[in-house]
Amino acid sequence: MQPNDKPGKNRITGFFLKHRGPKLSTILKPVGLAFFLYLFILSITLLGASFKLFGKEFAETLLTTTSNPIVGLFIGILATSIIQSSSTTTSILVGMVAGGLISIEGAIPIVMGANIGTTVTNTLVSLTHVARTRDFVRAFSGAVVHDIFNMLLVIILFPLQYFTNFLGRTALWLEGFFEGAGGFQFLSPIKAITKPMSNLIIDLLGQNSWLSALVAIALLFVALKFMVDIMKSLVLSRVEGFFSRYIFRNTATALLFGILLTAVVQSSSITTSIIVPLVGAGVLSLRQVFPYTVGANIGTTITAILAALVTQMPAAVAVAFAHLIFNICGILIFIPLASVPITVAKRLSRLTLRYKFIPIVFIVLIFFLIPLVLIYLLR
Repeated sequence: MQPNDKPGKNRITGFFLKHRGPKLSTILKPVGLAFFLYLFILSITLLGASFKLFGKEFAETLLTTTSNPIVGLFIGILATSIIQSSSTTTSILVGMVAGGLISIEGAIPIVMGANIGTTVTNTLVSLTHVARTRDFVRAFSGAVVHDIFNMLLVIILFPLQYFTNFLGRTALWLEGFFEGAGGFQFLSPIKAITKPMSNLIIDLLGQNSWLSALVAIALLFVALKFMVDIMKSLVLSRVEGFFSRYIFRNTATALLFGILLTAVVQSSSITTSIIVPLVGAGVLSLRQVFPYTVGANIGTTITAILAALVTQMPAAVAVAFAHLIFNICGILIFIPLASVPITVAKRLSRLTLRYKFIPIVFIVLIFFLIPLVLIYLLR
């Protein structure tokens, strides 16, 4: 026995290894993985709820402050970064368009910005891997590829929309097929199992948004640490084989899985954040997850479409469809050109080997500082 060994601990460990080890590991580790996955999703839900607690009214105020399309784009980025939900931003916009507070042309640039702003969550999640250098580089690349994709899509389509309003025209034409259709409510199973606990935590903390956010971040770190440890010790090879053979075996299946899962969960923040630790652990490659994240962009439009159909207002339905068309254009452009955002993401993530502060600078600049400065200057 080594001097630093603990006899009591060794006897307990030896007992389980000898008598119950294999069975106990087989049962407890998958259960533990499921528990920490729930804790991980709960932490994201709680983080979003905490931001909404102090940010939703501010976001609503932002959305009504300008008719300048360029400013609208950056308002969409900032507002969605604050409330961490493009579904919420577009749903608010749908209500505003239905109420005549903003035009279709004014709402579409904000929707484009919301696509960028919603990626802040998975980029924040990647920071939890900072203690493991290799995992951190992979995780950051897995998160930032979604950011890069959305930014490139906006760079390409915003000028076209600005000069032609092609999204508004196409959306109004598509809306004609759904005129008079009523909407229906769809319950997200993820929200059903995490929202009550999230609300309970917020109530116990006295509706304090900052304290709730800190608790959410702490839960996020704990959940990710144990998720990664369990995956590596128990199911890394099995999970890798399962994902490679079935879900992420090709572009089409990964894309479809991203669409369907996000449509059910109704949160691209959650579905794209889930794969960040898998990329960090080396279970999935960047090329495998890229079509999945692109699919998540499509799935997240379902919430606003349902909200728009409930209003039965043609303009509101058109805004929701404009968001869908915008993301379909993203598939058509970047699935064949996947190497572009993937290459940019890899090069940016490699810089973190030398400068670990780059992800923090990236988050502050892209999601908050640049939008704030440009909104102030261009209003």
